[in-house]
Amino acid sequence: MPPVLIPLQPYPRLSDAERVAQAEAFRDAMRSRRTVRDFAPTPVPMAAVCAAIEAAGGAPNGANRQPWHFVVVTDAQTKRAIREAAEEEERAFYEGRAPKEWLEALEPLGTDWRKPFLETAPVLIVVFQELWGRLPSGARVKNYYVTESVGIATGLLFAGLHHAGLATLTHTPSPMGFLRDILKRPPNEKTAMIVVVGHPAVDAQVPAITKKPLAEIATFA
Repeated sequence: MPPVLIPLQPYPRLSDAERVAQAEAFRDAMRSRRTVRDFAPTPVPMAAVCAAIEAAGGAPNGANRQPWHFVVVTDAQTKRAIREAAEEEERAFYEGRAPKEWLEALEPLGTDWRKPFLETAPVLIVVFQELWGRLPSGARVKNYYVTESVGIATGLLFAGLHHAGLATLTHTPSPMGFLRDILKRPPNEKTAMIVVVGHPAVDAQVPAITKKPLAEIATFA
């Protein structure tokens, strides 16, 4: 069956100078994003969270399978259960499983096994990769480029949340199977990460780090 095609919505008619200005404004906005580990318990508007997830859902992906699912957690008891399970895994990681080189790499960031933000922040978005899907008939169908697709979608999620003025943090406890159990997700889903969302605490601090300049991250051939 041939694909059903529709007209492409027109792109904005901008001058080159306007395009550069918009690209640089977006660059500067995203450069102001920092990973936050100290959150205030202040609620956030769920409409903003939903809009950011919808933006993420528009990401390019393999064969349009859209192999992602975002579980938004605001319930205090569920957040506590996630924190307790995550800290159990993180303690084992920091005190035994982590290679010396990895601990040395983390040292400038000041992290340890304690993860209070999982309970303090008002919203946790647990991102799942859908390893395979189901057709309306119930038949199992393969998903393509799952890791890449979910990675792109999560990047858009972070951009959308930051654009809404919300602080974010990526948390990836290892292993993460407990999240599927706590959130009762189906066996075809694998946890990708937890995105912690909220307002930074009044006294929040971040590590003094820098990002590589353009010359180090891009080659123009």
